[in-house]
Amino acid sequence: MDFSNTILETIGNTPLVKLNKVVAEIDALVLAKVETFNPGNSVKDRMAVKMVEDAEADGRLKPGGTIIEGTSGNTGMGLALVAIIKGYKLICVISDKQSKEKMDILRAVGAKVVVCPTDVEPTDPRSYYSVSKRLAEETPNSWYVNQYDNLSNSLAHYEQTGPEIWKQTDGKITHFVVGVGTGGTISGVGKYLKEKNPNIKIWGIDTYGSVFKKYHETGIFDENEIYSYITEGIGEDILPKNVDFSLIDGFTKVTDKDAAVYTRKIAMEEAIFVGNSAGACIKGLLQLKEHFKPDDVVVVLFHDSGSRYVGKMFNDDWMRERGFLDENVTKAEDVIKDHIDKELIVVRTEELVSHAIERMRKYKISQIPVVDITGFVGSVDETDLFRSYVADKNVAEKPIKEVMGKPFPIVKLGTPIEEVSKLFTKENDAVLVDLKNGNYHIITKYDIIGSIK
Repeated sequence: MDFSNTILETIGNTPLVKLNKVVAEIDALVLAKVETFNPGNSVKDRMAVKMVEDAEADGRLKPGGTIIEGTSGNTGMGLALVAIIKGYKLICVISDKQSKEKMDILRAVGAKVVVCPTDVEPTDPRSYYSVSKRLAEETPNSWYVNQYDNLSNSLAHYEQTGPEIWKQTDGKITHFVVGVGTGGTISGVGKYLKEKNPNIKIWGIDTYGSVFKKYHETGIFDENEIYSYITEGIGEDILPKNVDFSLIDGFTKVTDKDAAVYTRKIAMEEAIFVGNSAGACIKGLLQLKEHFKPDDVVVVLFHDSGSRYVGKMFNDDWMRERGFLDENVTKAEDVIKDHIDKELIVVRTEELVSHAIERMRKYKISQIPVVDITGFVGSVDETDLFRSYVADKNVAEKPIKEVMGKPFPIVKLGTPIEEVSKLFTKENDAVLVDLKNGNYHIITKYDIIGSIK
């Protein structure tokens, strides 16, 4: 009989799959190392087992102990599998930008999940780096994994992933392209491949908001490059010890939008349902196409499964909210089509200013049309109300008609977006759209900005 003693024995030996449509512009053989075939559906299963076994061997992790790690989700899943099989408890510290699916999956396999804010410095006590360390100090019989600086991470890929790729390509690989986060995959695979053939090029995919590319090119850790970004699993605001820059031939950066768009393209054009970093890798690959020749064999690694992003990159509403869907916005009706059924919030001339303020809070809006029995007669804006309040603290009890401004301009559904945009001025922050049935909708500056691709 052919069977595995535990699920951990099924990790590795993932397939190499030829890519076709999504890389049609590249004049080379492009192969994807599809790591979603691992039992935890990501490449992180490999290093999770290696880090745990090495910690067991040298006594850092003791029987019945608690494993603690800061993770974007995938390492946590790999650690959860190991913890279940080996009898450990697991606490995963995760940033709030990670998908809900990742958090739910971790809880489903028994991990305690602690969520931390993304938009804080690594040294901030609220950051997931700091919280992980603090929990490790406070929890008896615990071990802090620290995948960023734990060199068992890159060693796992040196011992497993690198040799697999070399064998699967019969040593013909010329380029390895992979997203860089902790650095374990690119450094471990890169070290093995360059030992086999120093001419193999190792390319890292970075994201805007991360420090890797500039640091590799200049040696400068530029804090001005650090800002919040959406792409998951790649890029960092620190320099992990697992990133061996001497093994990397170059980086290319990919935008959040391109990473999201190409994540969907891989599913639709190759029938491979993989995650956000895979989309970034394919777009990065296309940006590097002048480096590839017809006889080259390019291997790109797909980190994880698309199932962890169904509420994000694979959700039209999520994509649309961020301007990631390339929809043709040419008329007023294009701007409002996704929320055209929403009721227009208004305030009447004799209502109090406090009523308008309450409506702005409730519906999270900044502009409200003012009506009377004849129709639209004015407008109120949160900035104007604030100025009125500063001038007169009793303004909240005054009728709207005493503080309202001019009514918003009204346009037809078919009005070109260029004409609508001209109606926005310093004095006017909204436009009303006539829906032809006695109803109206509002377009704000935010809506116009959101429609810009």
